[in-house]
Order: sequence, then C-alpha cells, then structure tokens
Amino acid sequence: MKFNGFIATIFVAIIIAYLFPEGIVLFPLKTITDIGIGFIFFFYGLKLSPAEFKLGFLNYKVHIVIQLTTFVVFPLLALLCLPLFETGTGSDLWIALFFLGTLPSTVSSSIVMVSLAKGNLPTAIFNASLSGLIGIFATPIWLSFFLSGNADFEFLDVLIKLCWQIIIPLILGLFLQKFLGDFARKHSKKLGLLDKTTIILIVYSSFSNSFTSNIFSSVETVDLLKLTAIVVLIFFVVYFGLNLICNLLGFDLKDKITTQFCGTKKSLVHGSVMVKVIFGNSANTGLLLLPIMIYHSLQLILIAFYAEKYRKRVLSVEASEKAL
Repeated sequence: MKFNGFIATIFVAIIIAYLFPEGIVLFPLKTITDIGIGFIFFFYGLKLSPAEFKLGFLNYKVHIVIQLTTFVVFPLLALLCLPLFETGTGSDLWIALFFLGTLPSTVSSSIVMVSLAKGNLPTAIFNASLSGLIGIFATPIWLSFFLSGNADFEFLDVLIKLCWQIIIPLILGLFLQKFLGDFARKHSKKLGLLDKTTIILIVYSSFSNSFTSNIFSSVETVDLLKLTAIVVLIFFVVYFGLNLICNLLGFDLKDKITTQFCGTKKSLVHGSVMVKVIFGNSANTGLLLLPIMIYHSLQLILIAFYAEKYRKRVLSVEASEKAL
C-alpha cells in the first residue's frame, strides 16, 4: 500500500476547517467550487473512451449484477440499518449512511484495482463509466423519498442545479470528445488534479459550515463508532455477497474480480459533488460526507489487499494453462 496523498490532504483540510472554520476569505469559495464541479464533469465527458466503452458493452450479466448492487442493494442495506438509529429517517447520521448507499461507483480506482488484480478491464471501464452516468439521476431520486419534506431539499431545484452544474458540462464534454478527447486522456493525471483540488475545497467548505454551526456537538462518539462499524459491515456483506452470486452465475475468475471490485466501490468525487449540488451550504454537509469518507478509505485499503491476492491467483492459473 502506497501513501495516499489525496486522502491525507482531505483529513488535513478537515483539521484546518476545525481550527479555522470561518476561513480566510481571499477567494469566493462557493463560486470556485461551483465552477470546479462543472469542469469535473466536462472532463469526465471528454475522457470517456467510446472504443473501450463499446468493448465492454456485451458482458451484460456482469453489468446487471454490478449496477443492481450499486443502486439497489446498497440503498436497501442502508434501509435495513434504519432501526439502529433512534430517530429513524430524522437522523442525520442515517441520512448520511443512506446517501452513501445511493452513490455510484468510482471510475479511476475501480479501473486501477481491476487492472492490478488482472480482472476484465474493458468490462470495468464500461461499468465504472455507466455507474457515474446513472448516479447523476439515481442519487437524487433515492434521496427524494426521504427528504421531500426537508427545507434543504427541493427536488425541482436539485434537478435544475444538476442540469447546470453536471449534465450540461457532461454533454458538452461528450460533444467535444472528437476534438479534445485524445488530449484529455493523454493528460488525464494532470486534469485529475483539478478534480482532487475541487473535492478538497468542497470538503473544507462542508466541514467549515458544520463546525461553525456546531453540528458535530450533537453527535456522540459512540454514534460515530456505530456508523463506522455499519459502514465496514456493509462493505463485507456486499463483497462476499457478490462472491457468492458470481459463483452461482458461473462467472469466470476475471469477471468475478471485476464484479466484486466495481460492485463494492462508492465514489467520493460524486459524493462531494452531490452534497454541494443537493444540499448547498447546509450546516450538516460535513456530517453527510462522513460515511463516504470512511468508506472510501476502507475500500482503497481492502480492495488493494484483495487485488494482490487475486493477481497472484490469476497469474498462477495462467501459468498452469500454459504448462498444459
């Protein structure tokens, strides 16, 4: 496991938000993050590779399992945890957990981990890309069932924000892909710095609002520990549940790797963006980001561990096949 500077910087941003919740107003932070969100999805549209997308299209059984897990199983697992929260759907911690459950899979880390484990890479690329597109609509639709009476959540307003900040930049990126797509993919790492910088600023802004409003003062340490335990449990339930489903459906080893790795992932990028778009500068946005931050760190550590085990297994199988 290599040191993850992005995760470390996020936690540094939270510490700075705690020490300086009012911040140093040098730049209009809201405007910068709003523009950054637009660029994230503009470049996302530019970097979608039509050739790789088509290559993974036909593996429909894997796609169905992964997308159902991401957008149906995860939210249902969060719903099953509802009795563990005293105030039920009125609990900010449960809403935060449910928000995690509705998010799409990651793109970059899913592809990297599947590649490391020697899984089915074209299928991983297709699913990660498709998940990001579905999540733009699925996340707010799921949330609307439980937040329709919340003053911070107006579904029509959310749709308008989604159009302006996400859908239009995404469509523009897809439209310009013919001209700028190769350039965007070639400089993907450099463009990724914009994504990460925007996420760090959103995290800082969210936690600053929460610390200023003393939102965390109402959360007991035992509740945070309970939330962490639930997040860890959900990961293992999904990971080993997908292992069982893959065996029942007769997936080969490479498809099994892709299904488990893509099906268990949740995107911190989409989570940070959706918090900003859906909840704006609401006081509890920092709290809403807690489960996805815990889950994101957990999935990187555990999937990296499982990826190394699978890689050795695939190499062993390939060596055996060559010997025959």
